[in-house]
Amino acid sequence: MNDPAVNGPILVLNAGSSSIKFALFDDALNEILSGMAEAIGGASILRIGDEKHDVVLIDHRAALEAILKALSERGITPDTLRAVGHRVVHGGRKLTAPMRVTDEVRAEIANCTPLAPLHNPHNLAPMEALSRLAPDLPQFASFDTSFHATNPNVATRYAIPKMMETKGIRRYGFHGLSYASLVRRLPEISGEALPSRLLAFHLGNGASLCAIHNGQSIATTMGYSPLDGLTMGTRSGGIDANAVLRLVGENGLERTKAILNHESGLLGLSGGKSDMRKLMLDASAESAFAVEHFCYWTLRHAGSLIAALEGLDAIAFTGGIGENAVGVRARILRGLEWAGVRINPDFNHRSGPRLHAESSKVAVWVIPAEEERMIAMDAQALLEAA
Repeated sequence: MNDPAVNGPILVLNAGSSSIKFALFDDALNEILSGMAEAIGGASILRIGDEKHDVVLIDHRAALEAILKALSERGITPDTLRAVGHRVVHGGRKLTAPMRVTDEVRAEIANCTPLAPLHNPHNLAPMEALSRLAPDLPQFASFDTSFHATNPNVATRYAIPKMMETKGIRRYGFHGLSYASLVRRLPEISGEALPSRLLAFHLGNGASLCAIHNGQSIATTMGYSPLDGLTMGTRSGGIDANAVLRLVGENGLERTKAILNHESGLLGLSGGKSDMRKLMLDASAESAFAVEHFCYWTLRHAGSLIAALEGLDAIAFTGGIGENAVGVRARILRGLEWAGVRINPDFNHRSGPRLHAESSKVAVWVIPAEEERMIAMDAQALLEAA
């Protein structure tokens, strides 16, 4: 039986502000091919498998066309696919679970654009292009905000007049696909039941923490946008609203957006480096301070989320920094010894998956990020439920 609706691969598209990641999964949800169109609009590169090509990608539409062309050269065309799954950064109040893409869903994603102007339009563009190219191909959307829909109102409501809150100014939280994948993978890796009170660290160029109680998010560090919370690669993290108003007054709105989103965080603190690997290798005082700032504010927020959980049973690290930065993990875990955390240095140098010593009252794990696979799982589950 060669019906692609039954046996074809699922293509996952993860569109960022200047990139499109893609991955193909077979019917057992094994990744069979992956790649990325990066630096869209600049010195763009197309990676597919082990190959790397310098290409001209002026926008996301050109990037998608290049990806589809590269896949077709390997015999993978839209009519051979079982489905396409898309990552969408912001689902707002209404899109709180994975769902099939329809005209109505696309319209609601577009309505959420003011909440994620750097992401939602790029998430939407491949859906619209594929709906024209292959109108019968099932498409599904998974939302980065939906994992946090279980947060209580007291955690999501800003202390502002209700009139403004009803316009969508509230805490949403992000990295939800990463946290959902972590919740699924941790019991498989640990061989134990999911801990009741779990503190998850998604640490990468974008970074956040999530308090997970019995498998559900109850608090997270990002808020209305992915700018809030921890010190990040180029984002400021938490900053007083009056400081933002002063920046706007002195620099204008658009310039302030650029400063806070693209020129701050590790980049701003170090004077030019946003990559944690480069910072850890640099002996300068500025780089050392940037790393310490990242760890300090991660610990400050960790204490807040442990309070929300009313205790702590386990910690899990994921994301590029969380999975690979041995020194950052060690610094953070030393700062949580008051909570009963004891690290095994040898385990940490091997990057886990287990990091805790026998004497630790809190289990500590490293869980590889599998956001694309989570999206494929969502698509497959919806296909099977149809």
